[in-house]
Amino acid sequence: MRTRYLVCYDIADEGRLTRVYRYLKGVGVPVQYSVFLCSFTWPELQDSVSRLNDLIDAKADDVRLCPLPSGDTITTLGCGDRLPDSATVVLP
Repeated sequence: MRTRYLVCYDIADEGRLTRVYRYLKGVGVPVQYSVFLCSFTWPELQDSVSRLNDLIDAKADDVRLCPLPSGDTITTLGCGDRLPDSATVVLP
């Protein structure tokens, strides 16, 4: 079973920021600055937490993985709606 997560981060160093961004771009969809939408099974979640932990400095950086309730609808308001109406996001 897969669960959707918002992964949000605040990284103090530009090099670590780039590495975290590149990793998350490979496993999720960027939805806002420093925020990704990801879909993980339990083992994938554990692997991602481990990989992110290796990429950050725990004393200077902050990464949060927030589970989302199940459901298909995600609503965006304002200028943050970057996807065209015809776009469909399919998460692995």
